[in-house]
Amino acid sequence: MLKWRELYDECIQCHKCNLGDKRNNVVFGDGNPRSKIIFVGEAPGADEDRIGLPFVGRAGQLLTKGLTALNLVREDDYYICNICKCRPDNNRVPYEDEVEACLPYLRNQVALVKPKIIVCLGSTAMKHILGNDFRITRDRGKWIEKKGCYILATFHPAALFRDESKKVLFWQDLKSVKKKYDEIEKG
Repeated sequence: MLKWRELYDECIQCHKCNLGDKRNNVVFGDGNPRSKIIFVGEAPGADEDRIGLPFVGRAGQLLTKGLTALNLVREDDYYICNICKCRPDNNRVPYEDEVEACLPYLRNQVALVKPKIIVCLGSTAMKHILGNDFRITRDRGKWIEKKGCYILATFHPAALFRDESKKVLFWQDLKSVKKKYDEIEKG
């Protein structure tokens, strides 16, 4: 397992797949690296690729607004990253070889953070963290415990712009994350 600086440096130099050749920035992760919560998305979008930080575009702003309403602040309460650290063309779903190239980086990040809660944002994150048997519409909002860690999948915030009916369910999921976080904090 690499330490933070080594892991970051390896990601910056990575060209294990074609995404590394087209990126503006590696979007490594952001937030509190010692937090109890880690949010995992799919891959950076255009704003993230330009700025170099995860979840800073429209979908990220929506997520941040919801988490802030629950008194969860990125710098203090959670760490956020993506499975793929580079942006796929036109925000497409990452190809399997792209995910496989980046998964060791994500596993290393999770091992360093040592979260008690992992929140999968969308079906791609859910599939690669929980497995192919899980479906976002069927299984979102359900807590799964693995190796002493609580895992919950919810919709990717970008999906809320395409289908506003998901907003209520997404909000319920965020409140469930906050409730679980509070339970863990109280010990």
